[in-house]
Amino acid sequence: MEEHNALVVFQGMPIRREWHNNEWYFSVTDIILVLTNSKDSLAYWRKLKQREPQLVTICHAFKLPAADGKLRAADCVNTQMGFRLVQSIPSLKAEPFKQWLAQVGYERIQEIQDPELAQNRAKAYYEMKGYPKDWIEKRLRGIAIRQELTDEWKGREVTEEKEFAILTNEISKTAFGKTVEEYKELKGLNKQNLRDHMTDWELILTMVGEKATTDITKAKDSTGFEECKESAHEGGKIAQDTRK
Repeated sequence: MEEHNALVVFQGMPIRREWHNNEWYFSVTDIILVLTNSKDSLAYWRKLKQREPQLVTICHAFKLPAADGKLRAADCVNTQMGFRLVQSIPSLKAEPFKQWLAQVGYERIQEIQDPELAQNRAKAYYEMKGYPKDWIEKRLRGIAIRQELTDEWKGREVTEEKEFAILTNEISKTAFGKTVEEYKELKGLNKQNLRDHMTDWELILTMVGEKATTDITKAKDSTGFEECKESAHEGGKIAQDTRK
């Protein structure tokens, strides 16, 4: 659903939500209502907090539309903490979610032991979404090149996420004439991953820019944000020349 919509529907039931700090926060009592069919989800939540006081720390309070149409304070959780909440709900309806979370955790441990499994699972996910096999190969190769670049930045005193975003934008702006956000706007994307909506050539040119940036950064022994930014611009220029 669009970002401005305040509701999301899950299993036919509405869950109120609020967009904050670039992520959704969902009403705790609405989640409880979906998973328990409690006649008084607010009372259920009070008892849950009494049993596990630490649950209070995972919530943020937002004013959401109540049944009477007025805005009233409500406890909300983001997606990560929503999974934590589900684990604390003793309901048969919550059991499938708990089993799924256990499966996901097990798979992540497997991937740490054998990183190739993560690539195979990613390939399977893209295939299920209907992407062509040749596109998938480029996308996965792009992920590996991106990882190599970010690892290089991390070893060169670039640590803040904001700096990573600026360096990425430097490559994109030079190569394509648009920042990542401007590119997403051009494609009509909101929170979707831009690279998942790139054409073959866009993926190839992105790889050229990032691979060139990695090699230039190493060759120049760029250290710190400003020097890495210069290398990112040069890498993006190579992609720009290739595109032209």
